[in-house]
Amino acid sequence: MAKEKKETKKQEKQKGGSKGSESLTEEGAVPAIVEATLGRGGTRGEITQVKCKILQGKNRGKSMRRNVRGPVKKRDILMLRETEIEARRMGKRVNRGSKD
Repeated sequence: MAKEKKETKKQEKQKGGSKGSESLTEEGAVPAIVEATLGRGGTRGEITQVKCKILQGKNRGKSMRRNVRGPVKKRDILMLRETEIEARRMGKRVNRGSKD
């Protein structure tokens, strides 16, 4: 009897990842529509920061900032694995040596 309980606990631990990822695996990918492109980032400008609106799931209607790699334009549909974490704002560029 006690052996069975221990085995079920081990199985439960193996199933889930971190605390926040549990609900994500159940839902799958969530669609979001790109409202605007905010800027380019990364060392070579390969990352585009966009403002997108979530179309389904528990955060439906929420507008959030995300980083996207690859070509993206307004009204594109993104499939987001998670909708909890928002990207940080891009910092202002300071040109060193300028006299302004």
